[in-house]
Amino acid sequence: MNLYDNLKYFARILNVPSENIDLLLKRIGLYEHRKKMAGKLSKGQRQRLILARAILHRPKVLFLDEPTNGLDPSASNEIHKLLMELKNEGMAIFLTTHNMEEAAKLCDNVALLNDGVIVEYGSPQAICLKHNQIKKYRVRLTDGTTHLLLQNEKTTGQIAQWMNSGQLETIHSCEPTLETVFLDTTGRNLQ
Repeated sequence: MNLYDNLKYFARILNVPSENIDLLLKRIGLYEHRKKMAGKLSKGQRQRLILARAILHRPKVLFLDEPTNGLDPSASNEIHKLLMELKNEGMAIFLTTHNMEEAAKLCDNVALLNDGVIVEYGSPQAICLKHNQIKKYRVRLTDGTTHLLLQNEKTTGQIAQWMNSGQLETIHSCEPTLETVFLDTTGRNLQ
């Protein structure tokens, strides 16, 4: 069955006008492949087809399990863009993912689970800030050396000296990521 017929089949089941199919195929970037057999799609195209089926009837709430698992960065980014559009249009999206960078990028709130128990809940930024107890900075000097410094009066003075002498190339604060928070909180790897 080709993509168009595949979506037409689901449109009939969901009582959605078939006129919406072309618009949906254009929106998800599969319109030019509408006559292609679903089995001949790349993994990224298959993921977009699955997403198209899921949003065909414009649900108020969408549940997705690992929507970008195994996709290359370009295909993942296309899925992310579409999910952000749907979110901005008012669709609530529940997303399960082991990709903490994806969760931080897409989610207003996250729940970090350990053995089925919520160990952290909140906005990605709030969770990371909560776990940012030890302030660190990564400093790179013009001579190529890199220093990892804890925030205190001594290091603040040293950074000021490097700045004033023109030796400071870059400075970055080292906040924890959702991934490091998960690892620190649970004591285990992402699985």
